[in-house]
Amino acid sequence: MNDFEKNQNIVHKICRIYTTNQDEHNDLFQEITIQVWKNYSKFRGEAKFSTWMYRVALNTAISLFRKSKRKIKTQDFSDVSFKIKSVDYDDTKDKQLKALYLGIRGLNDIEKALMFLYLEDKPYKEIAKTLGITEVNARVKMNRTKQKLKKILNP
Repeated sequence: MNDFEKNQNIVHKICRIYTTNQDEHNDLFQEITIQVWKNYSKFRGEAKFSTWMYRVALNTAISLFRKSKRKIKTQDFSDVSFKIKSVDYDDTKDKQLKALYLGIRGLNDIEKALMFLYLEDKPYKEIAKTLGITEVNARVKMNRTKQKLKKILNP
């Protein structure tokens, strides 16, 4: 599945948004990979492969985490420190990115998906198609999600 390999970063980004540690990330990545493989025969080519894969990956993540009530306590991504040997290194962007991911975790499943696609610079038309909603609804939900995220990040 060469298309999957080309677009696997999509899956990693979704896993990063919907999980808090590496084990959960790996489990979700595996489950999404299985779902893409199982449903590949249903891909009709009406949309780009990446759009179809977004939809499968997001639906898999959302349904798994809605079903899952128990979580195993493990180390959170934000607790992991990375040491980089560079005097000129400025970690401001890393801190901002961590704060953004932490804020996104405070959103509901649909809002997470919207924000993910928005951060991927997807046009509203593609966001709407991926999530199975109208373009107008996508714009309205996005504006509400942005406001909610601002309140989370700047209490």
